[in-house]
Amino acid sequence: MDEILDNLNEEQIKPVKETEGAVLVLAGAGSGKTRVLTSRIAYILREGKATLSGILAITFTNKAAQEMKDRLARFTGGEGKWICTIHSMCVKILREFADRAGLKPNFSIYGDAERNNLIKKIFKELDFDDEKLLKSAKYHIGNAKMLGLDPDIYGRKFAYERGMDDIVVIYEKYQRRLRENNALDFDDLLMETLRLLRRDVETLDFLSDKFRYILVDEFQDTNAVQYNIIKLLAKKHKNLFVVGDDDQSIYGWRGAEIENILKFDKDFPEAKIFKLERNYRSTKSILELANCIIKRNSSRRGKTLWTDAAEGQKPVYYQAEEEAQEALYAARIIRDGVAAGAQYSDFAVLMRINALTRSYEQEFSKYGIPYKVFGGFKFFERKEIKDILAYLRLISNPFDSEAAERIINVPRRGIGEKTIAAMYEYSDGAGLSLYDAALDCDRLGIPQSAKDRVTDFANLIKGFVISAQTSPIGELVREVISLSDLRSAYDDGTDDGDAKLANLDEYIASVDDFCRLNPEATLDEYLSQLSLYSDLDDMDDGNYVTLATIHAVKGLEFPVVFVCGLEEGIMPTSRAEGEDIEEERRLMYVAITRAQKKLYLTRSKSRYLYGHRDITAPSRFIGELAEVLPSAASNDGLRQYSRYDGYSYRGAGYRQPRASAYEDSGYQSDLPFGTGAVSSFKPSFGGLYGSRAKQASEGKYSVGMRVKHPKFGVGMVVAVKNGGNTINVAFDGQGVKELSASLAPLEIL
Repeated sequence: MDEILDNLNEEQIKPVKETEGAVLVLAGAGSGKTRVLTSRIAYILREGKATLSGILAITFTNKAAQEMKDRLARFTGGEGKWICTIHSMCVKILREFADRAGLKPNFSIYGDAERNNLIKKIFKELDFDDEKLLKSAKYHIGNAKMLGLDPDIYGRKFAYERGMDDIVVIYEKYQRRLRENNALDFDDLLMETLRLLRRDVETLDFLSDKFRYILVDEFQDTNAVQYNIIKLLAKKHKNLFVVGDDDQSIYGWRGAEIENILKFDKDFPEAKIFKLERNYRSTKSILELANCIIKRNSSRRGKTLWTDAAEGQKPVYYQAEEEAQEALYAARIIRDGVAAGAQYSDFAVLMRINALTRSYEQEFSKYGIPYKVFGGFKFFERKEIKDILAYLRLISNPFDSEAAERIINVPRRGIGEKTIAAMYEYSDGAGLSLYDAALDCDRLGIPQSAKDRVTDFANLIKGFVISAQTSPIGELVREVISLSDLRSAYDDGTDDGDAKLANLDEYIASVDDFCRLNPEATLDEYLSQLSLYSDLDDMDDGNYVTLATIHAVKGLEFPVVFVCGLEEGIMPTSRAEGEDIEEERRLMYVAITRAQKKLYLTRSKSRYLYGHRDITAPSRFIGELAEVLPSAASNDGLRQYSRYDGYSYRGAGYRQPRASAYEDSGYQSDLPFGTGAVSSFKPSFGGLYGSRAKQASEGKYSVGMRVKHPKFGVGMVVAVKNGGNTINVAFDGQGVKELSASLAPLEIL
């Protein structure tokens, strides 16, 4: 028995055994590319071609890197230090060769929030007040770094852009300030690594010799800087193995270049190319949709996904009259599935933009459906968490003036803007940091009372710096929170304040988890790990429905998927034209291929978004799917039967069903649209999860009845509608809520 190869199919074995030279694997969605990558590493090790330390495997999420490490550990028992994201790799290189890169090894890493704060501050220092210029500067600085261009070169290349001379000045000052703060932003990690490899022959020779084999996952997501780094590191041995799917290239907006995968064999003429087209994830019906949508793109190498799996249930297209009905449709299907044996975690609602989560959050809250939102505001971006992290950044890197300014008055210490301005005047003139100015506060021209407060702050930080030399990270975090009295900054007796305090406790728990897994980690290593944190890393095994942008779930899969908001202007976005439409179509392809068993495509005929309600048009992608999605082929994409738990709409193609037929049907999740067969419809979760859920009996609630809801509290039924299927409840302090009688988790008092 061959432990490595026996679990692979014939198409997967070929690239695994092709160990020498350049190799491109075009891996379709769900085709087992992670298994191929890990099997190839294990095969190389077994054949004695390299040691684990001589293999560099680059992924694009921490979660994917950890999955590869875990799989390899079962093969080899090794740790795999160089199985990591490309940003993690760059951090390791820059810290190890900091002196050669012109850096201090304890540099801070700035995320988007720190970058934007610093740019905004520089903007004010330069006496600019044009908000459009500020927004433009933020965009162009990020764009310049994705392209790997310094301020002067970028300014010449884009001289035609409005305000470019001012933007170059802001960019130059921003870079100087980063250096003064001993900080790099996320894009600098890549740029500085590329600069180091290009100008330092010894470092490049050492690393390119060290990594005999280089493997790159999600190659379609690489940008120009990343690809140049990879090519340099592969310069000596030329054993470059890249895996990707041009049909899943969805990050052009942040610099990913699909040309890297389309033209790989031009950069490496001897490259061997393999295709993985067998899908292990989805049913035939779902793959039929995926192949149908993506074949319309011209910028692709061409693959057709296939599977030995069953035909499966046909994907369903549903049109709601407005967004609450669209969300209620999903809520009903989810509750029925869970009652029939499914887990909430089997379901995902995917959308093009995070703004669409509102109606789902509202409807799911009504009916006690647990959910978690991804692709929006991340835990580590919350103010209270960034405050504690700023303390840790300053302790690790006293040059970090942005961190010092953030927490010098958190909690309030009475250190005002005039005092901080005086500190900056001193530090800028002396070439020092803001923390140095605090240590030298006797030299500042400020009142003695202000000096005393600044001295107290400086001594507090000094004590933390000393403690950090010997204290474990978990102990240090607790000490910082306690001695700085950080909790007092949020303990204001409000619900928001209580939530912030709870988040601090959750943060402490996350630190403890990190320490259990990394008992020897330093503070610098911990901060590096956090700075490279992505939204996907927050996805756990909890039993909740996933509400997420499509970008946030790439690489994941779910038994049941709803793709919502399929309207022109949303999916595809109104900004898309030309080549961008192809990326939007790839995004649709990614959304479809997240589904394993069941797929629902939904839209609303009208939607309240960005402050006003508009009539919408169905996404062009629905029309493109009409040949394999019959329900989308007529009458504005669908012949719709829309009387739905309290909603009585008369849109295009509407028919009023008999009350008995409606009650018999329960709800219209898998209605064979266009047939008019309302009374004969039955939900079809039984084949997937077992027996179907029992529906609530008619007449369960009556006007005047007192009820209790787990979220809204105690209330009174004030109206019963639609034969008892819909009730209005006036909740104490919450107002009147319209609820589905069969779904609402109500306790009769």
